[in-house]
Amino acid sequence: MIPPQIKRLAIAFTLFIGLFIAVRYFLVPKSFGKLGHYRADSIEEVAALPTHYAGQSICAGCHEEILKTKLKGSHAKIECETCHGAALKHTEDPMAVKPTKPKGRAFCGLCHSKNAARPKNMPQVDFEQHNAGMDCYLCHVAHNPRIK
Repeated sequence: MIPPQIKRLAIAFTLFIGLFIAVRYFLVPKSFGKLGHYRADSIEEVAALPTHYAGQSICAGCHEEILKTKLKGSHAKIECETCHGAALKHTEDPMAVKPTKPKGRAFCGLCHSKNAARPKNMPQVDFEQHNAGMDCYLCHVAHNPRIK
């Protein structure tokens, strides 16, 4: 004979599992899992969002010399819009919309301030000691940051 507590516990578990399955049925989107562990409909939704970035190949059309300099330096693999911001509107109307021109030590410090978590081959600078108070561009060219 099964004790009454076990019967009640079995009924509670059955109700809980049934409720979980019902809630999951209504809350999980129909396209979830079709193409992996995400909602497949999100691909079309993201593709429909407005574009803000132009891409480095577009920048090269007008800024060929700068790109040549950049490709020779240690910033060769960094896309233009990483530092200058989204530039699609600049490509549509170059005179009216200007991309940002990064200035100051703080901007360079975003990538180059001393941090043990960064890769060892990435140049890291102690900004409190290294030419304190001076802007980086006084000694370095941003597109090819060797010392001038």
